Amino acid sequence: MNAKKSLCVALDSSDHGWLRSAAMTLADHVGWFKVGLEAFSAHGPALVEELAGFGPRVFLDLKLHDIPATVGRAAANCAACGASMLTVHAAGGRKMLEAAVEGARQCAKPLPPKIVAVTVLTSLDRAALSELEIDKTPADLVGAWAALAAECGLDGVVASAREAAALRREFGEDFLIVTPGIRPASSANDDQRRVVTPAEAIRAGANVLVVGRPITDADNLLEAAQSIVDEMASADSPA
Repeated sequence: MNAKKSLCVALDSSDHGWLRSAAMTLADHVGWFKVGLEAFSAHGPALVEELAGFGPRVFLDLKLHDIPATVGRAAANCAACGASMLTVHAAGGRKMLEAAVEGARQCAKPLPPKIVAVTVLTSLDRAALSELEIDKTPADLVGAWAALAAECGLDGVVASAREAAALRREFGEDFLIVTPGIRPASSANDDQRRVVTPAEAIRAGANVLVVGRPITDADNLLEAAQSIVDEMASADSPA
């Protein structure tokens, strides 16, 4: 496991100057930049192309969820702007997931992006699911939706590292597991509820760790990123 290449920094900001500065600072030290709704709605596809030019791959996290035809066309647009990975909501169902895969393949440059399904947001726990009248534990729902994603030809899922070990056992080594909600032991949870440390996520079988505020709110972004890379690497080291 290459810890640096497995670290994805969530660049969640509307400030283009900050986004560019952060990307320049971190480019040689991380494997991915995540562009989410905030940054994308402010700066659009041009931001994806710009950030990809710094070297790390771009994870376009728009969580597409609409009728199949709309998601298929949106996935094609995401692929065309240079995203190397993009998200769709597993809750959109089989036809929507299949449309996303097909759309992304049509307009990819030069290779199709990885398509990963969002299962249960890491901000949701059992109580929150109950409010939505979903009578399943987060782990059970993640497993069911991951199975659907695999059947539809997606590359993997976004899920808490708390479910990663079970997903790895069920779907094998080629299944991509992207884990948000990563917090170093000394960091606050913020609005995340199902959180784990970087080392725990790697040991559980996660491929890509998405880290936002523990890095982007730090006084020194590079030191914060390197600390997390070191912790990830320690998970592979003998005790």
